[in-house]
Amino acid sequence: MAVACQEEPASQSSLLSHDPACYLCPRNQRAQGAANPDYEHTFVFVNDYSAVKEDQAEYKAPDRDGSLSTLLLRAEPVTGKCYVLTFSPLHNLTLADFSAPDMLAVVNAWTQIYTAHISPMSPLAKLAGATTLPPTSHHSMNFARPSAQYRYMQIFENKGAAMGCSNPHPHGQIWTTSSLPEEAALELEQLQKYRREQGGVHLLEDYAALESDKGERVVFENAAFLAVCPWWATWPFETMIIAKRHKRALVDFDDREREELAEALLEVTRRYDNLFETQFPYSMGIHQAPLEGTNAEIEASHFHMHFYPPLLRSATVRKFLVGYELLAEPQRDITPEQAAARLRDCGRQLYRKSLG
Repeated sequence: MAVACQEEPASQSSLLSHDPACYLCPRNQRAQGAANPDYEHTFVFVNDYSAVKEDQAEYKAPDRDGSLSTLLLRAEPVTGKCYVLTFSPLHNLTLADFSAPDMLAVVNAWTQIYTAHISPMSPLAKLAGATTLPPTSHHSMNFARPSAQYRYMQIFENKGAAMGCSNPHPHGQIWTTSSLPEEAALELEQLQKYRREQGGVHLLEDYAALESDKGERVVFENAAFLAVCPWWATWPFETMIIAKRHKRALVDFDDREREELAEALLEVTRRYDNLFETQFPYSMGIHQAPLEGTNAEIEASHFHMHFYPPLLRSATVRKFLVGYELLAEPQRDITPEQAAARLRDCGRQLYRKSLG
């Protein structure tokens, strides 16, 4: 199937490296009045507008009185803690602009934050205790430990106004919650089912081996990770980064594997920006072992990352999930094989480095 592409001039950022009005830049004041430190690498703080909080009004479920309301309408309380992680002090960068050490600093910060929240009862706890990472900044772990043990941590980034990001300063979010979210729970259920039915092997380890062998949907590969446009992709240039060997969570990686995760992230984000020569929007996040769970849940978990980008044919033409796709099932505008081939062809230097 041929895909027509709309030709548009390459976009270049006009942002300042430090914006006095940005609440994420070093030394600036945030919404609730706190001032950011003069950080040099990453900086994490509790979200000033947290979606879930450690202390919030207690929810009491209504008594089960046999009414239709109690039969059909269910609600459960969720508590948690939400963080913001700035990836860089520079306001005018995205992950695609980062150097390898800069990206590694982000991976290390994710690892440190995840490690600090693991349940002492988790099989991962022994590894967590042995995980020592040199601090990339004295501000990288500048947060109070949670007051309770939480079940799950979702690390994610929304990049671009198209994905609802109101501030272009490079940053992501980290939500810890007392319950397992629906998407993660569905994945974990299938990972456990496959492991039970296939004699203890792991679904995503097998899938990574299959895709690596076929090659047609592979965007990038190194010794530890595979970046692939998955067989079941919904979005035109949807990708996953999958650990090639069974790794349950960030805490399982050694120094070399963290470097290779940083390399895979640089390759995916740079190729995205090069595809339409624009700052390519996406929602991206990590799925890994719960902070607290059964041995079966932890051992079935497999580290991977999802990238969901909306762009279809150009920097301004995006895909919309509407009509049949909302009411019946998603449809592919291009095949994952075509998407992977186009992204493989975008492995050159980041386009805006050559702009005047």
